[in-house]
Amino acid sequence: MSRIPTLADLGDVRGKRVLVRTDFNVPMDGGVITDDFRIRAALPTINWLTERGATVVTASHLGRPKGQPNPKYSMDAVRARLAELAPGVELLENLRFDAGEEGNDPAFVAKITEGIDLYVDDAFGACHRAHASIVGPPKALPSAMGLLLQKEVEVLLGLRNDPKHPFVAVLGGSKISDKLGVVEALLKVVDSLVVGGAMCFTFLSAQGYPIGDSLFEPDQVATCKRLLAQAKAGGKTIHLPEDLVGVDAKGQFATFGRSLPDGAKGFDIGPGTAAAFSDVIMDARTVFWNGPMGMFEDPRFEAGTRTVAQAMADTKAFTVVGGGDSAAALAQFGLDDEVSHVSTGGGASLELLELGDLPGLAALRGAPNAK
Repeated sequence: MSRIPTLADLGDVRGKRVLVRTDFNVPMDGGVITDDFRIRAALPTINWLTERGATVVTASHLGRPKGQPNPKYSMDAVRARLAELAPGVELLENLRFDAGEEGNDPAFVAKITEGIDLYVDDAFGACHRAHASIVGPPKALPSAMGLLLQKEVEVLLGLRNDPKHPFVAVLGGSKISDKLGVVEALLKVVDSLVVGGAMCFTFLSAQGYPIGDSLFEPDQVATCKRLLAQAKAGGKTIHLPEDLVGVDAKGQFATFGRSLPDGAKGFDIGPGTAAAFSDVIMDARTVFWNGPMGMFEDPRFEAGTRTVAQAMADTKAFTVVGGGDSAAALAQFGLDDEVSHVSTGGGASLELLELGDLPGLAALRGAPNAK
């Protein structure tokens, strides 16, 4: 497999126009940016290029405008913030205003690369999409991964290929079906898997525990049985909740053991489980976390996720948080600076761990300047 070109492989960039694919898909509320982390995350690459005399043109998607212009998803607010952080850097209009972006249309690639000399992909959060701005430009232009993308690849492939043991993966979120591939891939490399969130109920059901009216996937029960057997045969441990927090049949807050009565719903791991999961994290040398332990947006059901987040901050292990809701939870609890690496891509981080490659990375390996 040929290596992925880095910024240094672009050669002398002085006087060149460089298209940088960024991930400026920032959270907005009424046209106002509520968190500019993704814009700031692109600055090291932008500054690297501008300091060496390049003219930088950035491009990103924002939201899901479904292939047509929509004022709600205009880049105006992002452009204004970018102008404050990196004066003189251009930003194209929302790439997804054109159906050619998600359709990977060569005509759209030609449109966004007109007058461009070099291409840099720094949008890890979109690298698992075979969209025009991700896979198109490297076919014709000398290309490279930006500093943010390079860091993501080094960290996540390091977890996949050469983690320090014990290696623990903490998985939450609602559906096992969304993470089935990554669970199977992780079971080959981790020493143990910690499972919370609503996905734990499908595993508990597979073990024969009644789960009341909790969210679960009946069509995945057999899969969970297979994964539990596979882990046991491989000498791996899948840690499941011993106690749970939720509401009873009358909708009142309640704590339960592993068995939930009829009408009850589980919304978080219980305090005993949170402590046990923390112990597993504290004893690890590498931890990957993706997915909250419960409905942390509701203060009644945030304790499990908060306890796990605190353990991620306190452990001496190398800690990686796989974007998405886990990163949002860390930020909510003020712990986002306390872990080794917070990924900027939820879906992309899972896919890279599962498959070891992404469409965006494969495209860069095929660029004219790739060695």
